[in-house]
Amino acid sequence: MTEPRLIPPCPGWQEDLPGPHDVPVLAPALGLDTPNHQDEVFLELPRSAALVRGVVIWFVPVTIVALIFFTWPFLTIDRARSTEIWVMFVSILFIGTWSTLYFWKSDVAPPRDLPLRFNRPRQRLYAYNFKYRWWNPFERWQVTPVAYDWSQVRAERWSRRHATAQGGIIFQWGVELSIVKPGTNEVIDRFPLTAMGADAHAWAYVCTYMQQGPEALPPPGPPWDHNDVLWCNIAMRLAPKVEWPADMDLESRTAP
Repeated sequence: MTEPRLIPPCPGWQEDLPGPHDVPVLAPALGLDTPNHQDEVFLELPRSAALVRGVVIWFVPVTIVALIFFTWPFLTIDRARSTEIWVMFVSILFIGTWSTLYFWKSDVAPPRDLPLRFNRPRQRLYAYNFKYRWWNPFERWQVTPVAYDWSQVRAERWSRRHATAQGGIIFQWGVELSIVKPGTNEVIDRFPLTAMGADAHAWAYVCTYMQQGPEALPPPGPPWDHNDVLWCNIAMRLAPKVEWPADMDLESRTAP
């Protein structure tokens, strides 16, 4: 098995995909996705923060009810509580508060889309990334847009499997984009291209666009407005709209 080129490789590394200027070895395809925008200047691809949005938020009222149910007895018993009772009360209160915040923020805090823009005349990549630490819902989770030269971009295919509480196994796969320090294989940033989607074919799609232009790609489907969400999806309605920084938005959509 070939050893990974990048330092360090991405978690679950399977293989390094062709470089940004190498000829793609796979047919360009986006699977069920379609570009948000595609023309001679830039290509914008959608990314989702999760496979499903709008379900986890409904655990919030359930958690609040459970928190009240389990903490109420501690508030009604004799004031002279033992240390053990106080520890139990504080532990239940913390776990309940953590769970409520996590369920809310994991569904509502991420933007409605996390688009990637590939500007062909400038040979630049622009990523609308969302940074968070799932184990700390008390801190601010926020968008951190970044821009890099296309020559710094590398792609790795990954695959991971996780055991479930019921004894089953969940398989996940995708392509990670890694940004290397110029002239080295040292990774300075990482973010996903795909997850559970078109896999390496999506990387071939991007490379074909950056190398040959939109004429070399199959005709895309109708563009999708990432701020247009279903009225019934409460989490997505509450989620922030995509708002690029003004200077980055202009630069990523125009030629030099």
